[in-house]
Amino acid sequence: MAQKRPGDDTFINSIVGTGTFFRGHLELSGLLRIDGDYSGSVLTDGRVIVGQKGRADCAIEASTVVVGGVFRGEILAYEKVVLLSSSIVVGSITAPRLIVEEGVLLSCKLNVSGVAGGREPEGSVGDKRKQLLLESIRQRETSRAVARQSETRKARSDSAQVAVEKSGNRTWSA
Repeated sequence: MAQKRPGDDTFINSIVGTGTFFRGHLELSGLLRIDGDYSGSVLTDGRVIVGQKGRADCAIEASTVVVGGVFRGEILAYEKVVLLSSSIVVGSITAPRLIVEEGVLLSCKLNVSGVAGGREPEGSVGDKRKQLLLESIRQRETSRAVARQSETRKARSDSAQVAVEKSGNRTWSA
């Protein structure tokens, strides 16, 4: 249920609460607050807030992004990005304005233009950025799938080796 704060035109649409893990793609109008674990991508014309206890491994495209927790991935903001003193950020940030409080742990590729502009028209750089964000998510998911397959193969190989060792390589006859 969307709630409207007094004196603010931003609707609080979605919350990934503490203790919640969510993986996927979210497209929304308004505000998304992440206080749990989120993996995937976010597209909104509003704000995204990663709370102090929130952890996000994703690509975000939003008007404003505020990070107070742990973030890994790509941020594309059309107005500004705010990194609070409690945040840890790894990845890349593209925005016209970047506000960083003292104490932030930051390992990023930064592209801060200094020019607020809003969304680009369709068929322009904005579409290219969206494609890059989506490709980055696909690559991350593919690498995770490859790692899982490798772990599964290793586990099968280990269990087969244990079976051979238990049998002592003996040939059984009837």
